[in-house]
Amino acid sequence: MLHIKELTKTYPSGVQALKGVSLEIPPGVFGLLGPNGAGKTTLMKILATLLEPDSGSAGMNGLDLIKHKAETRKILGYLPQDFGLYPTLTAGQMLDYFAKLKGVVNKTERRALVEALLERVNLSAERHRRLGGFSGGMRQRVGIAQALIGNPKLLIVDEPTAGLDPEERARLHNLLADSAGENNVVLLSTHIVSDVANLCDRFAVIRRGKIVAATSTETALAGLEGRIWEATVPREQVAALETKGKLISKQLAGGRTRVRLLSENGRPAEAFAAATATIEDFYFMVVNQ
Repeated sequence: MLHIKELTKTYPSGVQALKGVSLEIPPGVFGLLGPNGAGKTTLMKILATLLEPDSGSAGMNGLDLIKHKAETRKILGYLPQDFGLYPTLTAGQMLDYFAKLKGVVNKTERRALVEALLERVNLSAERHRRLGGFSGGMRQRVGIAQALIGNPKLLIVDEPTAGLDPEERARLHNLLADSAGENNVVLLSTHIVSDVANLCDRFAVIRRGKIVAATSTETALAGLEGRIWEATVPREQVAALETKGKLISKQLAGGRTRVRLLSENGRPAEAFAAATATIEDFYFMVVNQ
């Protein structure tokens, strides 16, 4: 279990990135959803020992992640939002380098580890290819591979699927799901709602440095059952509809607007039909409230 209690962080510029963030995160894949600038990356960097909080605490299995950084790094795997690669190195050389940094000093053991990691991320055939020629998805798979060195108990991935095509996103989802054992925590930070819907049993929503919701996907959907309505209407009617129900989302299509409303009192207008609730509905409802 990962315990986060009242973490705060204000940058020298005066931006208050975290405002008393508290979370209880069980083993498995846990999603942290939020728009850009919500404080996700700041929280990830604090947990990854790269940034010092102003106050608060974080611990896992009795280990203080803030005070004991050297011990924390032994159980940590981290894929930052902007993962830098040495373009002239091959995939095998890059992972060998990271394995050395993580303390795998035996050459034979290191070679076996690198081969196993490349197999796990489906890059064995690209072992001798220079990283400068890798696609975005392949680079992310190398990033996941280096984060998995040492079988980390806490794996932190920050916006791992941004910019990936659907096939690469699905492949990365499978990798992350496979990395979450009975006692391991995979913390997925993203603004892509489908990542959380596909991967996470539990998630939290962060907005302007505060946790505004922390729940399970099952509970979030159950709370919206029978309350979501959808219709395609002329754009000029959207403002009027907002007074009859809570506008969750809208999307322009062919000069008309597809809207989804949260209505507590049944059908908001004749044009509306009941819709199946999604995690995206819950997310928009929470961040726009």
